[in-house]
Amino acid sequence: MSTVIETRGITKVYEMGEFEVHALRGVDLTVESGDFLSIMGHSGSGKSTLMNVLGCLDAPTAGDYYLDGTNVHELAPDEYADIRNTRIGFVFQGFNLLARTSALDNVELPLFYDRTGRIADPRTAAVKALERVGLGDRIGHDPNQLSGGQQQRVAIARALVNEPSIILADEPTGNLDSVTTIDILKLFQELNDQGITVLIVTHEHDIAEYTRRTIEMKDGRIVRDAAANNRKA
Repeated sequence: MSTVIETRGITKVYEMGEFEVHALRGVDLTVESGDFLSIMGHSGSGKSTLMNVLGCLDAPTAGDYYLDGTNVHELAPDEYADIRNTRIGFVFQGFNLLARTSALDNVELPLFYDRTGRIADPRTAAVKALERVGLGDRIGHDPNQLSGGQQQRVAIARALVNEPSIILADEPTGNLDSVTTIDILKLFQELNDQGITVLIVTHEHDIAEYTRRTIEMKDGRIVRDAAANNRKA
């Protein structure tokens, strides 16, 4: 397997008036292609900040971040945006779907920002992404016509439509009941079995049990990196 993510001495410091908040303190992390890992920690541990850095949503204060061997923070702004939009799919706890907009249109939306032209037919790609997550019969439904689990599947389809090699999911089951949570974890496992690298931020140990590897953070540092149970959903 090849290395898709590597961080070296990543730090992140936020200026809060006269004070500095050290969210990340020298994080070294390597993720291989096809890995499925959870990033755990209490509130304030740095897990969401790390996710934002890995997703190229935020730049570190110091250190290096390599994505597929490229130091992303040496890229020009347009190149930085392109690498984020084409290689990484994002899934969030709150779904972040547009209301009064069909599932199909929600999934197609990221392709409007793809300047690479990799996806020749955005509408067809959006339909295929929805079919991939089991919602081929819901493409015309608005979010308020869908259950919470179906809304999260739309969000996952939106993350898949750019054909990314990595999915970053921040508390993706936080708004779901226990039964629906298992369904979503099963979908992530299926996507991982198809070769997509998946990283999930969670504070729940029972969620982490469904991944292959667990990273535990505390005070901006990785304090544990171990194999997980890889429990089948």
